[in-house]
Amino acid sequence: MSSEPTTNFSSLGGLVESLRCPIAAETPSPAAGSIPSPHFALPAIMRSETESSFSDEPFKISVADRVKRLPPYLFGKINKLKHKKRQDGIDVIDLGMGNPTDPPEQFVIDKMIESLSDARNHRYSVSNGVENLRREVAKRYDRKYGVPLNPQSEVIACIGSKEGFSHMCLALMGPGDTAIVPSPTFPIHSYSVMLASGNVIALDVRNPQEFLSNVAYTCEHLFPKPKLVIVNFPHNPSGTCIEQDFYVDLVALAKKYGFLVISDFAYADICYDGYQAPSFLATPGAIDVGVELTTMSKGYSMAGWRIGFCCGNSEMVRALGTIKGYYDYGIFQAIQISAIVAMRHGDESIERLCVEYKHRRDSLVDGLNRQGWDIETPKAGMFVWAKIPEPWSEMGSIPFAMKLLNEAGVAVSPGRGFGEDGEGFLRLAIVENTQRLRQAVREIGRCLKPEPITV
Repeated sequence: MSSEPTTNFSSLGGLVESLRCPIAAETPSPAAGSIPSPHFALPAIMRSETESSFSDEPFKISVADRVKRLPPYLFGKINKLKHKKRQDGIDVIDLGMGNPTDPPEQFVIDKMIESLSDARNHRYSVSNGVENLRREVAKRYDRKYGVPLNPQSEVIACIGSKEGFSHMCLALMGPGDTAIVPSPTFPIHSYSVMLASGNVIALDVRNPQEFLSNVAYTCEHLFPKPKLVIVNFPHNPSGTCIEQDFYVDLVALAKKYGFLVISDFAYADICYDGYQAPSFLATPGAIDVGVELTTMSKGYSMAGWRIGFCCGNSEMVRALGTIKGYYDYGIFQAIQISAIVAMRHGDESIERLCVEYKHRRDSLVDGLNRQGWDIETPKAGMFVWAKIPEPWSEMGSIPFAMKLLNEAGVAVSPGRGFGEDGEGFLRLAIVENTQRLRQAVREIGRCLKPEPITV
């Protein structure tokens, strides 16, 4: 029979005695057989120096280099100014953030209320999403895109697609790894890679075929080759759209050069004029090389509910699940149940929402173009990508956006916030109702109206 190990406190006391140093000089030696005290008194001279240093120098917090690498979040600055104006009683028309103002359908809200009364839904959930939710996502992919997915291994629920995207980069990237991101760049696409200690190469995506050519060129000439290519169509912020052939070529490049693909499909549901955004996963062979992220924030107007999905390659999905297992306990279960109902019965509501967004798009684009702007009408998404008109283009997108906020009371996103390729442009979200968008057009027109020449 084994016995518990014992400690010879007499010997330990002798060891402390034999190793006595100035720090322990004022501490009495422990008696034989007793437990030595863990407290060692500092000599008087060291006490005085230490107390002096505590009082003279403030305590400093040193953050990790990964945080130091991040620039100030430009949109956060604009949001603070917008909030300050509203606190001061100034009306601001907010076209800066893609934050839907339309509520979810009432049947979704009713299901949420019903689910709140079930005590079981207030416990921790599972980090990858409840099984019925994952099944519903798989059914929707099959119904809408003809893509069969295994809900057990190829679908995972995320606390919004932004969380899923960030943690997927953490699961895939490391020091020395490189990712290609589209430019102009939605900030999370580059900064998630940076936070995972990876490197970023930004390639202009506004001509999709040139983007593919540049991906191939980069893979041929960079060593080590890029590990990851991130795509985002319909593109935020530029509104660039593609057809399925683009993904056929991308999958071929991925298999040739050995890179992985993440498709950010956040604006899949918001399409106009007969256009249907293609799914990356509908491409033969796509599931061998990548995943696709979707969200219920846009088409279902559930932005604040924070629910999205990552679907595709089972190894990549499993890697994300491993990360999430350490970081979170999943989405509030009542939200998951409500999301199931939304997907089962929400197709018609998405169609109605697209009609409304189309009216908003047309009101904003037509109104600004009548004032001399030159804006291309987007086929999808909830943003208008507008080139700054003359003579204001030389001002730069950040000062021009501040001018509109301060003088017109209209908040927009400066293109520079999306990288160098965004300079000279503004991103305007069509999330306000049509009346407010027309008001924004009028206020912008007054703000930019040439001053009368006085003689």
